[in-house]
Amino acid sequence: MLRELSIRNLAVIEQVSVSYHNGFHVLTGETGAGKSILIDALSLIIGGRGASDMVRYGCDKAEIEAMFDLHPGHRVWRVLNELGIGASSEEMLIIRRELSAHGKSVSRINGQVVNLTMLKEVGDCLVNIHGQHEHQSLLRIDRHLEWLDLYAGDTLAEKKRGYQAAYHKLQQTRTKLRELEESSRHNMQMLDLYKFQIEEISSAGLVPGEDESLQEERRKLMHAERLMEHATEAYSLLYGTKGLEALSKALSHLEDIRSYDPTVLEPLVEQLQSAYYQAEDVSFQLRDYRDQVEFNPERLAEIEDRLDLINGLKRKYGEQIPDILAYYDKISSDVDKLENRDEHLQRLREEEGRLYDRAMSLALSLSGLRHHAADKLASEIERELKQLQMERTTFKVKLDKLQEGTDSFRLTPHGVDEAVFMLSANPGEPLKPLSKIASGGEMSRIMLALKTIFAAIDEVPVLVFDEVDTGVSGRAAQAIAEKMSVLSDRCQIFSITHLPQVACMADHHYEIRKSIRNERTSTSVTELVGGKRIEELARMLGGVEVTDKTRLHAQEMLDLAGRQKGA
Repeated sequence: MLRELSIRNLAVIEQVSVSYHNGFHVLTGETGAGKSILIDALSLIIGGRGASDMVRYGCDKAEIEAMFDLHPGHRVWRVLNELGIGASSEEMLIIRRELSAHGKSVSRINGQVVNLTMLKEVGDCLVNIHGQHEHQSLLRIDRHLEWLDLYAGDTLAEKKRGYQAAYHKLQQTRTKLRELEESSRHNMQMLDLYKFQIEEISSAGLVPGEDESLQEERRKLMHAERLMEHATEAYSLLYGTKGLEALSKALSHLEDIRSYDPTVLEPLVEQLQSAYYQAEDVSFQLRDYRDQVEFNPERLAEIEDRLDLINGLKRKYGEQIPDILAYYDKISSDVDKLENRDEHLQRLREEEGRLYDRAMSLALSLSGLRHHAADKLASEIERELKQLQMERTTFKVKLDKLQEGTDSFRLTPHGVDEAVFMLSANPGEPLKPLSKIASGGEMSRIMLALKTIFAAIDEVPVLVFDEVDTGVSGRAAQAIAEKMSVLSDRCQIFSITHLPQVACMADHHYEIRKSIRNERTSTSVTELVGGKRIEELARMLGGVEVTDKTRLHAQEMLDLAGRQKGA
């Protein structure tokens, strides 16, 4: 439920902070006092679009903050977790929205910045705002099937998941089939080119890494003369009189004298012996290397030709040899599809047929469950409408199968059905879609009946009715008030109203008042109790002049409402 709403510098509201309770709340006040601004504030909190002109004149920004108290099992915690928003079900949920006079908006949930899409997704779990002329989800034809499915419950939901999985496979196969049909017509012209490319790559006999080893071999062949010259010189220096022979003589001298000073000379002899053997080994390796250096212009020419071929293929088909081979695999597959096009098409068409039959069977089964639920829902809504003084109203959920041609049905992600909520408010009148109903009073009661049934399904804890009782009076107004009071046992209800019949049934009454201070207009919100509530009800009953009779009438209405709620 909504525990607190704080507003700063929004339209004519300078600063307001209001605490709310469980149950049924009404907001009353003179026309133009600013009641709709509270609805605007809640709309901003749940992701509604803001505008810079909503900021109070002369201020840099408007600030709205709402605090919600929700039970641990509420679906909003799952949504927050999926969005990566840190929140604990053991704490309050705090949503803050700032609207700049320059048009920028900043939203935070428990201190974490979120974008408008994320805020709306969370807000949809928290608050539903219903206005007299707004096309809410319950009145949108494109949502009627969704609401019917929600009403039908878990059995239908399970079958719907099975159908949607089958439908997804069918769509995947149709996509492959369409791509093959379209690409085949286009690529038949490319078949000769593909075959040429396959032959060109295949005949090259490429091996991954081959180009690198060839480049290394070419480098050696190109510098063979220099390699031999320097290897020979190095070998001569090591093996000649300046190399090993000099080391041998030095070693002989040290061996002759090492017995006289073994502590110093013995390690030197060992080091020199090691150096001698290492130098000797290097000289032998240099000799072998020199003998292997090859002057081979023919092999160098072969390597140059091979690298030219590989580089040419790289320019055409890929930066590296693995890229060329990957392209080869791709066009080989394409050629196979083109050359065996009819077989591939036949196989995909057969698969499409099997998947279509499976999806259609599940869709028709789903449709049967919907027809059963539609009849039950219609009966429930008619019962609710009777309690709202619409005793002779007929309600029907019209279910039609979507046609595709003259003898087949069209599959959609939701099946083959289209649902429309239909109503006839008076005997003898034809059933019409809800969106076609002109009477505001009828629309208000239909909306309230629908919301009463669906309140337990969508689990939205806060319902706001913005003057939905406009156009009704007398017993119908009383019936709306009683229905809101009953609905407030399931969720927190807010109603902006001008009807005393509705106001007296509320558990909590708030007055919105506009005043002028220091030549600036400002709006305040006050919770009314005791005598102040009687005065406000008397004003609603009597207009400008409040008399003892209207006060007595107001008190009587409150007493009757108390007894009615107790009953």
